[in-house]
Amino acid sequence: MRKLAGKTAFVTGGASGIGLALGRAFAQAGMKVMLADIETEALAAAVKSLHNLGPDVRGVPCDVADPVSVERAAAASFQAFGNVHVVCNNAGVAGGGGIDTISLDSWRWVLDVNLMGVLHGIRTFLPHIRAHGEGGHIVNTASMAGMDSGLGFSSYVASKFAVVGMSEGLATQLKPLGIGVTVLCPGYVRTRIGESGRNRPERYGAAPTLDPASPAGAVVARIAELLKAGLDPSEVAARVLAAIREDELYVFTHPEMRAELEQRFAAIRAAMDKAEGRG
Repeated sequence: MRKLAGKTAFVTGGASGIGLALGRAFAQAGMKVMLADIETEALAAAVKSLHNLGPDVRGVPCDVADPVSVERAAAASFQAFGNVHVVCNNAGVAGGGGIDTISLDSWRWVLDVNLMGVLHGIRTFLPHIRAHGEGGHIVNTASMAGMDSGLGFSSYVASKFAVVGMSEGLATQLKPLGIGVTVLCPGYVRTRIGESGRNRPERYGAAPTLDPASPAGAVVARIAELLKAGLDPSEVAARVLAAIREDELYVFTHPEMRAELEQRFAAIRAAMDKAEGRG
């Protein structure tokens, strides 16, 4: 999709971080923008912050873990702007991981948002994009944690690996239809994902208490510091816009993390070589 002006974008997790940066970049490109988020006060502030870029920026409450909520947000978008062309399934949360405390509620929450939230967006908007026939693009936010399991046994890693695989398969099937797919795999970006618990619904119970002195607690503290020094979300958004225009599947933001990927790929190649040797 080289021409974005006049088209419409729908962005989940749009009240802050990468989602808000995407909304701003789309508006600056002349697009109509619907920001969707579960955090209503922050959503209202986000929409207000973009009003100087044009009148066609609106917000809609949306819990991506709930398919009915996503459908309602989509209906609001169609009513406000007509056809939607770019869908960014961006909302995501970080949950506890590790082997010391395995919480089923936490795993369900992270998978419901990070994985099922992406599926709900695809399921809701893809038939609409196919029907209007004006072309489109789907952006799924994964993570470098979806390419490398360096964070260990984690619901976050599991969800992001799934989003990468989902996006790769989707791209293959949608290419003949003229609909692009991009999977965004950022490293550390200055967002509030480390504070995801602020939006954890009661239905998932209370988050497990994490001992700061535990290995998992040390990982969380380290990640918090890396996020503070991370990439500005606007840089991520600019790369996503370029990927949409050039119909690129993968967007990576931290090339310095390549060595970690190569370690994984080398282990896979070695295992394949061993299997081949066994005939």
